[in-house]
Amino acid sequence: MPLQVENIDTDQIIPARFLKATTRDERFFGKNLFKDWRFRPDGSPDPTFPLNNPVYHGEILLAGDNFGCGSSREHAAWALAGYGFKVVISSSFADIHKINELNNFVLPVQVSGGFLAELFDTVRNNPRAKVRVDVPRQTVTDMVTGRSEDFELNPYKKYCLMNALDDIDFLLSAKDKIEEFEKSRGYETVNR
Repeated sequence: MPLQVENIDTDQIIPARFLKATTRDERFFGKNLFKDWRFRPDGSPDPTFPLNNPVYHGEILLAGDNFGCGSSREHAAWALAGYGFKVVISSSFADIHKINELNNFVLPVQVSGGFLAELFDTVRNNPRAKVRVDVPRQTVTDMVTGRSEDFELNPYKKYCLMNALDDIDFLLSAKDKIEEFEKSRGYETVNR
């Protein structure tokens, strides 16, 4: 899904008026992803916006440079996940937004500006083109040109993504090791 716009801030990803919601349901935020860009003032879909164009589909969002700038609202990551995106590819991300995406099982993939431009060209020329993101190898590949680029990923977050663990699940998976460590230090383990 190509969204070739730079400096997309979190208020554009999920407008502030939706932050008053009493739910954390990603579907609620997902249906309001890019709400002010996807819909006209009368509520009808804007056919010029890429997410409303039926030729585009998939779980990867291609976005312009400096994606997720602005406020640190986690709701923006909830909206991306709720819409169904698994990966966002950009040439740079706001640091806090990048962490929020990872914490919500959306992989932020940072590539060079030249490679991002190539991906946009590929998708523009063939909306059904495939892009492969390989988490274990930490590569993204333009399946039309065959060109690949490596991306960085924190080893802890990589492990969590590959094992579908959030931070709490990760700690719970290490409960025996934590208790063993506490015992070796003379700490008393309290069972609840």
